[in-house]
Amino acid sequence: MRILAVYSFNRGEEVIKKRYMKEFEEINTVIAKINAGRHLSKQSKEKTMLGAMLYSPISMNKAFKKEFLSMGWKNHKITCNYPARYYVNGYTPSQTKNPPYRDMDFVKNKLGVEVQFGKYSFMIYNVCAKMTIFHNLGIIDAGIEIVPIKELAQNMSTGVSYFEQLVWDLEQRGVSNIDIPALILGIGANVTNLGGNENLLFHAPRFDTQIFGLNFRPKGRGFKPGAKIE
Repeated sequence: MRILAVYSFNRGEEVIKKRYMKEFEEINTVIAKINAGRHLSKQSKEKTMLGAMLYSPISMNKAFKKEFLSMGWKNHKITCNYPARYYVNGYTPSQTKNPPYRDMDFVKNKLGVEVQFGKYSFMIYNVCAKMTIFHNLGIIDAGIEIVPIKELAQNMSTGVSYFEQLVWDLEQRGVSNIDIPALILGIGANVTNLGGNENLLFHAPRFDTQIFGLNFRPKGRGFKPGAKIE
């Protein structure tokens, strides 16, 4: 897969360029290692696209988790201790066996990363609420949200949001004084359409990603010239 769109929220680009270029290179490498074709594995049961093969968010999330963890990124979980002082009329909640929690998908050197293939409400929550909470708790100083571009989302289940909608929401909302710097990355499959014929598609090998006016080349095994990255 490949980064196809970038949006800087609240000086996100400035902060990433200044403090987190090494981590950003790792993120670019992780994305490049995800072979989208291997996750075109979900057969639709929806009436509007019955039988169509779609990209599986569950499968892609597992692939991202494997690659991020292999590069030393860690999932960070915090337990939610709910205050009891707001209950009224003598109400006392029952004890839960498994305490509630919030987690950040991946954290390294106080940079948080969320990979989101869900509904738009989850995407806006990540940027405008979760990242702020984890910053207030001293866990992250900046965040990166990885989401599909619209073209990729259209080949997933109905309801999956995408980069273009998230950016529109953020621009209409504006920046608050409690927001932290964040970078929104829109990703897609390296698929090229030949001659406008939708049946003639191939996964094109791609190596370099140009962002911030710089050229990023994925690192690690499997990225030699001629290698196929999808």
